[in-house]
Amino acid sequence: MDAFDRFWQWADKPLESTLPIPAELHRAVMELAPEDRRSRTAVNQAAAHAQNTSDEH
Repeated sequence: MDAFDRFWQWADKPLESTLPIPAELHRAVMELAPEDRRSRTAVNQAAAHAQNTSDEH
């Protein structure tokens, strides 16, 4: 499952679900324009960039 699938599985979960996602993934996707959040490529690139940035610190 890639970052796009993880994010949308979380976003589309029922309200009572406690399914978590990493804060870095949430932040990376939410920084995208709303229309880019529906792009698998944009979401995966943003998530990869966020992961690389967190690995450097």
